[in-house]
Amino acid sequence: MRYLILSDLHSNLEATQAALARALEVGFDRALVLGDIVGYGADPNPVMDRLRALPGLLAIRGNHDKVAAGLEEGEDFNEAARRAALWTRRALTPANLAFLQALPRGPLEFAPGQYLCHGSPLDEDGYLLEEDEAQRCFERLDFEVCFFGHSHYPGAFVLDGPRAVRRAGGGGVVLVLEPGRRYLVNPGSVGQPRDRDTRCGFGIYDDSRREVAFHRCDYPAAVAREKILAAGLPRWLGDRLLVGA
Repeated sequence: MRYLILSDLHSNLEATQAALARALEVGFDRALVLGDIVGYGADPNPVMDRLRALPGLLAIRGNHDKVAAGLEEGEDFNEAARRAALWTRRALTPANLAFLQALPRGPLEFAPGQYLCHGSPLDEDGYLLEEDEAQRCFERLDFEVCFFGHSHYPGAFVLDGPRAVRRAGGGGVVLVLEPGRRYLVNPGSVGQPRDRDTRCGFGIYDDSRREVAFHRCDYPAAVAREKILAAGLPRWLGDRLLVGA
């Protein structure tokens, strides 16, 4: 099975369309979404409509999804993020609001020993950025591979012997899942990359070949930015798309 792995789309329609077009070119059987479908961007409903039409869709919630769905109020968000999440709540169609409200929390098993989470398998809202944090996940939970998002940085942590080791991810990188090793893998962000690469990112996981391919592709970020400004959302949310930060 070939899985399309998407994370942190953040209501960015232009990036979502570009990622899905590339994914259709390379081919996939089932779509997995790691949360933060909405927030920040100006097109929550078109993005969700496209996601909900994907084959075999399995999605979990992110922190922005929870606030947009009214499950939390975003007291810990910065002001720009909270404004965007509350704007999204008002903009959502009833069907898309209900979809967000029903999203399960991670970690969620999608195949034996293989999981999805948003921030970390230990904390759905926690950032998984350092090897020590990955080490705690490997020690406390039993999984072969877990896909995570939230940080918007593509890459992986590998349990190589007794210690977790960071592996870089980026366009064109293929991570081979070796027998006896365990993996935490972040495919990067579709809608708001933060690694100084403005291209949208996603992953293709081929479980028969035991490999994850990291993909990056161009999209019209300036168009997405202009929509954010036209919606009256904070300018910073649009400007950062032009620098990948």
